[in-house]
Amino acid sequence: MRILGFAARLAAVSGVLIAGFATIAPAGAEPLFPGGPDIPGVGSVVPTPSPCPVTAARACMRLSTQEAWLVDNGRVVFGPTPIATGMPGYETPPAVTQISFKREFHWSTMHDAPMRWATFFNGDMAFHVGPVDSRSHGCVRMTEDGAHRFFDYLKPGDITQVID
Repeated sequence: MRILGFAARLAAVSGVLIAGFATIAPAGAEPLFPGGPDIPGVGSVVPTPSPCPVTAARACMRLSTQEAWLVDNGRVVFGPTPIATGMPGYETPPAVTQISFKREFHWSTMHDAPMRWATFFNGDMAFHVGPVDSRSHGCVRMTEDGAHRFFDYLKPGDITQVID
């Protein structure tokens, strides 16, 4: 008898919940994203296109906004993440380059400073952990999360692009 009472209460609660969900979205409403289900509370899942024009680029950096993204086949998979690029006299130039090598813990002999999660591109420039509120000597400074994500995602030979 006790199980039957529980089943009846569960059926009543389920009916109320289903009726409630039916009234959240008006009938005939536009789907939340083309070809996708019309599920209340679920936003669009359409991937963002990369701001960089080179579709083969796996990392994209925009100097004007001091932002960077990780990209797969022209679609953003991470970002934007804040960055700090080169100060006057040490500019990070717009270019298409390749990742040359990576070091989890690198020590800059030029600046006598640590470079955590260093991913090198364009000669001696690298993505690495550093303050994003002040400009660098050409490297791309990133937050801990951003630098770690770039380090894990990028491999030697991957294409990077820096745009204005």
